[in-house]
Amino acid sequence: MKQKTMISYTLKEVFAIIDGQFVGPDNALDQQIRFISFDSRTILSGRETLFFALKSERNNGHRFIDDAISKEVSLFVVEDLPVKTRLNSPAGFIVVGSTLNALQKLAAFHRRRFAYPLVGITGSNGKTIVKEWLSELLSPELKVVRSPRSYNSQIGAPLSVWLMDHHFDLAIIEAGISKPGEMEKLEMILQPDHGIFTHLGKAHLENFGSIEKLVDEKIK
Repeated sequence: MKQKTMISYTLKEVFAIIDGQFVGPDNALDQQIRFISFDSRTILSGRETLFFALKSERNNGHRFIDDAISKEVSLFVVEDLPVKTRLNSPAGFIVVGSTLNALQKLAAFHRRRFAYPLVGITGSNGKTIVKEWLSELLSPELKVVRSPRSYNSQIGAPLSVWLMDHHFDLAIIEAGISKPGEMEKLEMILQPDHGIFTHLGKAHLENFGSIEKLVDEKIK
């Protein structure tokens, strides 16, 4: 039986993968990372967590750096270096042009470490139920890692891939898109061996112009 071994990276290894500019004490580069987070509310083991300060139209993860530090996080990927941090914590920062791109680059690197098959599931509806159904059917014979809940976005897919380790035999990951160009990014992260297309509906159709363009994007 395979023994479960969680893969870890040092900040120095992550820095080499995502590039950018390092700011912080040299000893921060040797710290071990087992978890990644973009939401300070869900941090479980701060000392082993790398926090990505993601920016979106609705929110800015840089606002929650102090909150993450209060939960013992000391390693961050940011676009803007904070002027000061809580209690002047000796945190280590990797400054990049896009924290989302950095997250996706790290996830793509992590995915390439595993030779077992990955099944990508896309479609307008039904991705999650098909994923769960397949996992239940296959789990008596295979150790399956799958997307948590409905993690299938430009953020959710990288977080799902991060769960992969040498303990498993198969990965089943959802891939959801809402505008052109997103499926190519997800393909680079997931690098699926098999694809399942569940259903074609009209969700996000206004972003694609026609049903034909939506189909073209999904079958990529």
